[in-house]
Amino acid sequence: MQWPAQSPDLNPIEHLWSHLKKKLADYDTPPKGILELWERVQEEWEEIGPEVCQNLIESMPRCVEAVIKAKGGYTKY
Repeated sequence: MQWPAQSPDLNPIEHLWSHLKKKLADYDTPPKGILELWERVQEEWEEIGPEVCQNLIESMPRCVEAVIKAKGGYTKY
C-alpha cells in the first residue's frame, strides 16, 4: 500500500491529539498562561487510558478501508 502524503486519516497520533484537545476544551476557564496550559496538557496526557490507544489501533483497518474507498479523498476519520 502506498502511504498518502500527510494523511491525517492514517496517522493515529492525530486522533490522539484530537482527544487531548477535547479534554483541554472541557476546562471552564482558559489557562492563565503558558505554564498553566503546559500543566493541563501534562495532566490530561497522563490521564489518557490504554483503552483510548487500543481503540485507535483497532480503528486502523476501518480508516484504511475508508481511505481506499474514498480513493485518498475525504473520510469521516
